[in-house]
Amino acid sequence: MFDYTVTTTKNVKEAVSSLELKLKEEKFGVLWKFDIKEKLQEKGLEFESDYLVLEVCNPHEAERVLKENLLVGYFLPCKIVVYSDNGKTKIGMPRPTALINLINNEEIKRLAKDIEERLIQCINKSI
Repeated sequence: MFDYTVTTTKNVKEAVSSLELKLKEEKFGVLWKFDIKEKLQEKGLEFESDYLVLEVCNPHEAERVLKENLLVGYFLPCKIVVYSDNGKTKIGMPRPTALINLINNEEIKRLAKDIEERLIQCINKSI
């Protein structure tokens, strides 16, 4: 599967807040929060589901993978999405290992696996 997605009993705002704390513990910062619902409604479209995209990055990890292969920058920063789906809050992300398989480099794959495991831990601890 290309993604890792979980359901939480928290609402979207609570889930984002909890996730940000857990990411910080792993030295990942949220560079940007994109509220898709807000943006679409701003453009006059009817989109009612809360849907936030968090762009997250650990600068030391970014440096490690970029030194190995600059093309990896195409996948940075990592995305984690928090959204409402039929009354349930979900937290998910594309798996770095699924994306990185497009680059044939074993060291990059090893780094992506480590980052993926740490991000999954952050998600799991935030639910």
